[in-house]
Amino acid sequence: MRIGAKPRYPFFLWPFFWNQKRKYGAVLDSALLWARVPKLFIAVAFLYGMLDRKKSPITPVLRSLVTVRISQLNGCRFCIDLNSATLSKRGVPDEKVSEIERWRNSPSFTEKERVALDYAEKVTLSPQGMTDEQFAPLRAHFDEDAIVELTALIAFQNLSSKFNSALGVPAQGFCRIPAVMGQLERE
Repeated sequence: MRIGAKPRYPFFLWPFFWNQKRKYGAVLDSALLWARVPKLFIAVAFLYGMLDRKKSPITPVLRSLVTVRISQLNGCRFCIDLNSATLSKRGVPDEKVSEIERWRNSPSFTEKERVALDYAEKVTLSPQGMTDEQFAPLRAHFDEDAIVELTALIAFQNLSSKFNSALGVPAQGFCRIPAVMGQLERE
């Protein structure tokens, strides 16, 4: 990492760290960087919590598929690792997890997943934004509230993966599928 953890963090962040240790077995390196500015950490944690809530109109699997793909596009080793592990824990077969990079040519993805992944790629890679023609397929699979939430998830994952990538946050070994890192290992 380009910036290290602090020796101490405020006590009000300890419950967040405890929860990460419980959930992942370790405090996330990324969290230690965000927590260098405690108010920023809390804001990011709450935003993520709102996007990954049980009553979201975007299913947990679809959320994870989108976050893995955005992580790949932004070259964030930490995010690929963590989000791929989360996707596996959500019941997605290892073969499908390893095919996310090649989703366009894989029969493993539903039409709804393809529309969401295409949208995620366009939002992530296009400096000019979306055209009405590019946006139209979303309406066949998502209502307007779900589109807003999907867009917020895409924006959040771009924020997170660009933050982690810029600061050199390494993978922490959460994902057991090395093929998911294929593109990054070739670079």
